[in-house]
Amino acid sequence: MNILLELFVVTFRVLWAFVLAAAKWLVRPKEKSVAGQVCLITGAGSGLGRLFALEFARRRALLVLWDINTQSNEETAGMVRHIYREMAEAAAAAAPRGGDGEKDVLPHCNLQVYTYTCDVGKRENVYLTAERVRKEVGEVSVLVNNAGVVSGHHLLECPDELIERTMMVNCHAHFWTTKAFLPKMLEMNHGHIVTVASSLGLFSTAGVEDYCASKFGAVGFHESLSHELKAAEKDGIKTTLVCPYLVDTGMFRGCRIRKEIEPFLPPLKPEYCVKQAMRAILTDQPMICTPRLMYMVTFMKSILPFEAVVCMYRFLGADKCMYPFIAQRKQATNNNEAKNGI
Repeated sequence: MNILLELFVVTFRVLWAFVLAAAKWLVRPKEKSVAGQVCLITGAGSGLGRLFALEFARRRALLVLWDINTQSNEETAGMVRHIYREMAEAAAAAAPRGGDGEKDVLPHCNLQVYTYTCDVGKRENVYLTAERVRKEVGEVSVLVNNAGVVSGHHLLECPDELIERTMMVNCHAHFWTTKAFLPKMLEMNHGHIVTVASSLGLFSTAGVEDYCASKFGAVGFHESLSHELKAAEKDGIKTTLVCPYLVDTGMFRGCRIRKEIEPFLPPLKPEYCVKQAMRAILTDQPMICTPRLMYMVTFMKSILPFEAVVCMYRFLGADKCMYPFIAQRKQATNNNEAKNGI
């Protein structure tokens, strides 16, 4: 094809992509069904992972929950089973009035939740647990890479082991889980991979170098994977990158921006964050930043000189927003050492 003609076609497609994106803002796309599909969530024992599990359960997915904490993971499973029971009772009560299309495809009694204790920071553990899932449950259709940790130390005070742990759990684990479950998705040309990253994977701040690096790595991995799937023309496999602002799960307790600004940009409620992410996942949205202001911050970081970005950070109080959090973690560590007589 003549290069000028091809350039014209590419320009038209780019403009059309803008039109489609604008249309989705005006007309809410229809959400796809995940009923009966196997959905695996890492870090399901608490925080966003637990909320994702409950949301997928309400949409009648078969849940596979991974967490390093067996007890908290089982607590999440108990909540999921409670939702399944409620849906089964509601379906039984509605049965005399006749069937309901999609809900008849998978009886409520077939909905199950499976729990596995897995340290996603250890490659062998991931592969062995993934093999158990394939044998005991089946192939995974929706993979939610959610597990995450934070060390809470300044770089020069952070033990090397904690830096490695942060990178393994927040970034490397995405490679291992994806390698475990992507082959079948490619074979079927069907699936969805969700990367729960952070706004700190798009722009950074002081004091959390290891966390930012791990989330930047997760974002880079996700974007490259998305391009690879497009290059392979596997359009049946969708990807969604989730980049929320600070979420009030306790993970960064003590983090504070400028007090005059904080009322306009408070920590996100976990329930709101997950509902927004679920909407993006079920409408095959490639990326979701919450709140939308994060899109603007990312754009400005890309075009402004570094010193201008520093000025903005200082005005917002974002340059040292992690320092109170780090101080709290250090104090808690010192108290534990004193308590244990160290």
